[in-house]
Amino acid sequence: MDNVVPYAALPYDIDGIVYEHGDDSVPRVGVLPGSTIEVTHRSSRVYPGTTRSVWIHVPAACAASEPSAVMFFQDGWWYLDPTGQVRAGIVLDNLTSTGAIRPAIGVFVDPGLRVDVDDSQLRKNRNVEYDAFDDRYATFLIEEIAPLVRQHVRITEEPDGWGICGGSSGGNCALTAAWTRPDRFRRVVAYLSSFAQMPNGNPYPDLIPDTPPKPLRVFMHTARYDLGHHQPHRNWYAENLRVSAALDEAGYDHRLVVGDGGHSTNHGGVLLPDALRWVWRN
Repeated sequence: MDNVVPYAALPYDIDGIVYEHGDDSVPRVGVLPGSTIEVTHRSSRVYPGTTRSVWIHVPAACAASEPSAVMFFQDGWWYLDPTGQVRAGIVLDNLTSTGAIRPAIGVFVDPGLRVDVDDSQLRKNRNVEYDAFDDRYATFLIEEIAPLVRQHVRITEEPDGWGICGGSSGGNCALTAAWTRPDRFRRVVAYLSSFAQMPNGNPYPDLIPDTPPKPLRVFMHTARYDLGHHQPHRNWYAENLRVSAALDEAGYDHRLVVGDGGHSTNHGGVLLPDALRWVWRN
């Protein structure tokens, strides 16, 4: 039987498109809000000299007696903020309460700040952590953040129960963490990934088809008017399409959604409930 998609008018072919949030992204009557624990990670072995905030959001559907799945979100507060575009805590509460996804805890990790640097811009360690093509950030989450989380809640040890989500540089960070450590991360949500600004170039279009498949499920989102569109170099939109095509060619469990906006968290935030349902499906 065909799956019928309701008619929706095609948006104007202009930047500045804003997508409306659906019911899963707003607090629902009858859904008990989860609890959020805020901690500060002050001493890092992987990124010496950095400090950062971490929020652990525990939906009410996560039983204290049972280990839950876990989803790590980069740019922590941007993704947790209940008044922002993503509202991931609200989404997790709604989806887990109805059984749309398995009980899953959200771990929201801010980029590191270098405490020994006075300049407010140079203090930010975000691009060092997120754009690198190596396993340092995955190691950081596994060896430093996960133990911090385990001090407060129980999380599963099965890799199919670990996911990672991010946007812009956090998007390519999410894919790189899973690519380098598929023994731990298996579910990936990557929005508007900044593959175009990775040092030494985007490795994935050539690397993915030539590497034995990894057990990953990857949801990607890109935007027609992302940074550098219609440019021959540093074109965020084109690089995302190339990575998506490579995943398809290599036979990955993969889905790409293309929006009509620009480099904004809006559409990715609106898509989060569907993205989580897709990556956590049976």
